[in-house]
Amino acid sequence: MKKILILLLALATIQTMHTQQESAFTHGEWFKFRMSYSGFLKAGNATLTVKDEKLDDKQVYHVVGKGWTTGMIKWFFKVNDRYESYFDKKTIKPYKFIRNIDEGGHTKDIEITFDHNNNKAFVFDKKHNTNKVFETQPNIQDMVSTYYYLRNNIDVKKLKKGDEIRTNMFFDEENYGFKLQYLGEEVIDTEFGKVEALIFRPYVMAGRVFKEEESLTLWVSKDKNKVPLRIKADLAVGSLRADLEAFKGLKHPFKIIVKN
Repeated sequence: MKKILILLLALATIQTMHTQQESAFTHGEWFKFRMSYSGFLKAGNATLTVKDEKLDDKQVYHVVGKGWTTGMIKWFFKVNDRYESYFDKKTIKPYKFIRNIDEGGHTKDIEITFDHNNNKAFVFDKKHNTNKVFETQPNIQDMVSTYYYLRNNIDVKKLKKGDEIRTNMFFDEENYGFKLQYLGEEVIDTEFGKVEALIFRPYVMAGRVFKEEESLTLWVSKDKNKVPLRIKADLAVGSLRADLEAFKGLKHPFKIIVKN
C-alpha cells in the first residue's frame, strides 16, 4: 500500500509514439482501486479523480490521487497519501504538483512548480520550509501527469511484443526515468467481467521496496480509455496487488467481453 500511487504511475509509462490521438480521458473521470497484500489480506484503497479548473488564468485539469490503508493493516502501518497535479488540458504539461504523504509516520509535504520555458522545477518543501531549484528534461512530466499524458499517446496498433518504452518525469528532487517492456495481450477477469488487456513489465529499482527490477506486472484495458485494470508487485517482503474496483465518467465505452 505504501507505494500504491507510484505503482499506478508506473502504468503511465505505457506508450510507444508521441503522436497526438483522441484524448483518452475527460472531466469527471474517477477510478477506485482495491489493494491486497500477499494475495488475501486487504491493505487499503486508492482513487484518481479528474476535474476542470483554472490555475493562474490557465485552463487545466486538476487530478487528485489518494491512497490509504484499511482494516488490520492500518493498525501497524497507517498510510494516508495525497498527490495532486495541475496540467495543461491540451499539452498535458504540468504546472504544479503536490505530494502530501504520511506513511507509517514518514511524512512529506512538497509543492513543485514547473517552468517549461527554462526547463526548471521549483521545489518548496513545506515541512522543512526550504526552496530549491532543479534543472529538468525538456517536456518533463510530474508523477501524476505522466499517466494522463501517456494515456493520450498509446498507439495500440503499433505495439509489438518485446517493445521497450522509455519516458522521463521529475519526482521530489530528481529527474526519474521509466523503462518497461510490452509483454502482449490477455483476457482477464475483473469486477465487471472479462476484459481484453495489454500487459507490461516496467523496470523498477530493486532493494528496500521491490524484490527485483522486474517486480511489477501491469494490465491496461485495450480500448480508447486505457484504464488501469490490475497491478501486481513482488515486494522485498510479501506482494501487493491493486485491482480496479469502481469507475465513472469514462470518455469512451468500456469494453467488456463477458459481463459478470
